Amino acid sequence: MGLISQDSFETPFPRDLVGDKSYPCLILNADYQPLSYFPLSLWSWQDAIKAVYLRRVNIVDMYEQCVRSTSTEMRLPSVIALKEFVPQSRSPAFTRFNLFLRDGFKCVYCQSPKDLTFDHVIPKRLGGQTNWKNIVAACTKCNFKKGGRMPQSAGMKLLTKPYIPTIHGLQAQGRRFPPGYLHESWLDYLYWDLELKS
Repeated sequence: MGLISQDSFETPFPRDLVGDKSYPCLILNADYQPLSYFPLSLWSWQDAIKAVYLRRVNIVDMYEQCVRSTSTEMRLPSVIALKEFVPQSRSPAFTRFNLFLRDGFKCVYCQSPKDLTFDHVIPKRLGGQTNWKNIVAACTKCNFKKGGRMPQSAGMKLLTKPYIPTIHGLQAQGRRFPPGYLHESWLDYLYWDLELKS
């Protein structure tokens, strides 16, 4: 989690009080933006309560579910915001995951989401570098077809050109791939462009 050590603080609430349900808590930065969209910045309810007790966060919204100890009762936080702003890295790490996220988890040659690998647009044998501006997501079939050639020589066309993404660009891209579970209290902080219900 980063901000709070598992052993740094004990709450009066037993860890198994709410049974099998996990009640994850959305973590917002001090500007009320999620720390990350993909993966979504979530803490367990236990870690969220620790942060509340340590006064490192403000509770923004809560679940109906309560936890109780012999002397305390508390509704579980569903959204919390850090009191101190955590600066985001200006340049995202060059990783396979971030590369696939930048390219929308699709092959840049045929748009297939299956069997993704990465491809050097300018092959290494022709001096191509392993960096943001020369690596793209490619399905195994297209990667094999292209081989060690330039896309034009292989009769292939890049549907999107490789580029160096910003952290904000990757976060925006991550919004297109929501996790399987989204609590309704999170939506106001994640998806501003959702149509409002009347």
